[in-house]
Amino acid sequence: MSKQQRRSYDKAFKQMAVELYLKGKAASDVAKDLGIGVDMVRRWTREHNESGTRSFPGNGKQDLTPEQKEIQALKKALKEAEMENQILKKAVTIFSKEGNKYSGS
Repeated sequence: MSKQQRRSYDKAFKQMAVELYLKGKAASDVAKDLGIGVDMVRRWTREHNESGTRSFPGNGKQDLTPEQKEIQALKKALKEAEMENQILKKAVTIFSKEGNKYSGS
């Protein structure tokens, strides 16, 4: 058996399908004319309604607002700081053990 390759559609194609649907053409007619599934037309329309001009960024890319980008950067910095804190805590316990050649006891 051969694997069926997943088809991908560019942003312009998706926008065209959504526009046809929003102009009053039935989703089944749009799907039939473009050779895609009805569910895709509905999903793309839902995504367009939720995200507007920021919909369909492509290939798993996220189109984030400046606030979302800042939040993402802050979360990353927080995670790194927490990791550094854990490493330092472990180092303190290692170096503070009595009889340790580094403890000065």
